[in-house]
Amino acid sequence: MEPKHTLLLGCIADDFTGASDAASFLAGQGLRVILLNGIPSAGTQPFPSGADAVVVALKTRSIPPQEAVALTGQAEAFLRRQGAEHLYLKYCSTFDSTPKGNIGPVADAALERLNLPYTLLCPSLPVNGRTVRDGVLYVNGQPLAESSMRDHPLNPMWDSRISELMKPQSKYPCVVWEGEKLTWPEGRVRQALEALQREHPHFYLVPEYETSAQGERIAAQFGHLPLLTGGSGLLEHLARQSGASLAGAAALPRRTVRGRSLLLSGSCSVATREQLRRYEASGGTLLCLSPHTLLTDPGCLDDIWLHVLEQPDVLVRSAPQNPCDTKAEQTRFSAALEAGFAALGKRALEAGFTQFIVAGGETSGAVMQALGFQSFWIGENVAPGVPVLIPTQAPDLRLVLKSGNFGQPEFFLDALRMTQQ
Repeated sequence: MEPKHTLLLGCIADDFTGASDAASFLAGQGLRVILLNGIPSAGTQPFPSGADAVVVALKTRSIPPQEAVALTGQAEAFLRRQGAEHLYLKYCSTFDSTPKGNIGPVADAALERLNLPYTLLCPSLPVNGRTVRDGVLYVNGQPLAESSMRDHPLNPMWDSRISELMKPQSKYPCVVWEGEKLTWPEGRVRQALEALQREHPHFYLVPEYETSAQGERIAAQFGHLPLLTGGSGLLEHLARQSGASLAGAAALPRRTVRGRSLLLSGSCSVATREQLRRYEASGGTLLCLSPHTLLTDPGCLDDIWLHVLEQPDVLVRSAPQNPCDTKAEQTRFSAALEAGFAALGKRALEAGFTQFIVAGGETSGAVMQALGFQSFWIGENVAPGVPVLIPTQAPDLRLVLKSGNFGQPEFFLDALRMTQQ
């Protein structure tokens, strides 16, 4: 299919909340953004016309690396067919990845497919406390491996140096690009890059990025590259320098959405736990969904669903669990929870619920697959990187999906208020 117009940017995210995060920063700078839940099937209309940028949400963060590489390659080919001039591989600002991947294998394969000597690894998102200095990733001022990410159930962080995190999963070296180099004139930058290219056939630059001003300089120095990788922080500056007309979220129709809300939380992050506490303290009802119970008594979902129907704005959360003895047990429990949350989301849609608020990347991906919507316009932000999503196929629905570590303490209350307006 011939593209109707040139896309300024095509973005590929490794989970759904990461995709909505990326899309929100692009829309916030005036771009008309479409978010796609997966790669559209051949022969279908992929998305409405008029978009400046398209973000494709995959579910590749925790699958086998070879599968993640293949799916990312398919998404890349799709975006190229739609006329995307530049590609951006978006991953979590806390660099969620195991020693086997998937950030390294996916980025290596993209460099090789496009025959590029280098690209950036730029996970910084200063507005949410993720910064890089001297190649070290910080979370709210703490080195990554000393933050709560060291205990992540699926992708625990064992080091704070991006080069060390990449070493076991990538074939190519990382080069720190210090803050001073962001102020160099173009000729000096070109000479430094040419010297690196003589030494390495492929490599990654890890730029210092602690402030908005540094983000602007990174976009100015490297925004011309056909491929960039990182968190959502750099996207804001890439969008700003694109020169797109200011249409964006402001052009979306604002109208009252009536109906009921379903709130789901599969995240056990520090930020989400505080948000759950605030929600309960405000008078909200919390129900626990236990993987143990799901695996031994599938009928427990019926009981929870009855509670959801009987009370307004019930929030169903994953029950706090003790650490699992094995990786296989953790995987089994996580899969059970994702299936349970997805089933609740599907029931709510069939029952006419119109607002869906979901916390947790894996949980959000599972729920979105169950709901079945394929494309979304991006609305206003509930929190930085957490927009209201409007399905293009169902404009009277509102969805809010967040990564576990995102959002202010009153997040669930704010999300309810914004989606019910």
